[in-house]
Amino acid sequence: MSPPSGRKNASPRDLLNGGILQCVEAATLGMPFEVWKTRMGRYRRETTLEAFRNVLKEGGGIAAFWAGTGPKMVESATKGAILLYSKEAIANSLLSMGVGEGLTGFMAGAGGGVCQVVVMGPCTFLVTAAVTGDKSISTSQRIRNVFAAHGIKGFYPGGTAIAFRQATNWASRQGFTEIVRGRFKVWFHGDKNARLTVPQEAGSGIIGGALACWNHPFEVARIQMQSAADRGEPQQNMVQVFRTVIREQGYPGLFKGIIPRLGLGIWQTLFMVTGAKLVKQALSKN
Repeated sequence: MSPPSGRKNASPRDLLNGGILQCVEAATLGMPFEVWKTRMGRYRRETTLEAFRNVLKEGGGIAAFWAGTGPKMVESATKGAILLYSKEAIANSLLSMGVGEGLTGFMAGAGGGVCQVVVMGPCTFLVTAAVTGDKSISTSQRIRNVFAAHGIKGFYPGGTAIAFRQATNWASRQGFTEIVRGRFKVWFHGDKNARLTVPQEAGSGIIGGALACWNHPFEVARIQMQSAADRGEPQQNMVQVFRTVIREQGYPGLFKGIIPRLGLGIWQTLFMVTGAKLVKQALSKN
């Protein structure tokens, strides 16, 4: 069966669009939210404002919020391309089988998120190390050091946490956004098949991105596991990290950095869910 009317099969154009959208997302507000969130996940005793000020103070000014931009751009270009292509392919297959849009959003998002992990492991490790580690070591030197000590495997600490985070990230962002879109169509237009306006699409993305932050404990675990690996500390698995965080700071410790994560989640959803949909609609007219 072919995709429902109005949808096209996934194509190489999705790879290009995904890479561009994710790079623009990261180069604008994505990196500052990422750096701020990573700082709070590593130094969990700092308040939200303390973490913000310390990034500025220790990193030498506003440029500190773009620390690790090199590996982040590589990550963004590749993971954005992989995400958009894979989730479009999965979504088209599910919709052609009659699966509802809400469930399709969750399943396609989860599949796309898992596909991203292959390229995200090394890149998120290098960004985390740039934010929380020795600032005197360049990214290229850090790559050489890690490879010499541990080989390729050394670039994948926290892989389990990344997989859980990415699967739940995009399942939730895509799924919640599709659910909100469906509600908006009925509330604002009285027709479940209506086309939303751009502000309504953006509103659904904002709500979907915010709701998707329920999985923040996976992100705290990922930051802890990767920063510990950069410092050469003994590795813990994800469950052990959860226990350590709860023992030291209680359950609230699992949600350290939630405010910048909300900003990042909303920003990424606006680009990779809402923005991707708007781009696809615009291109389909041509």
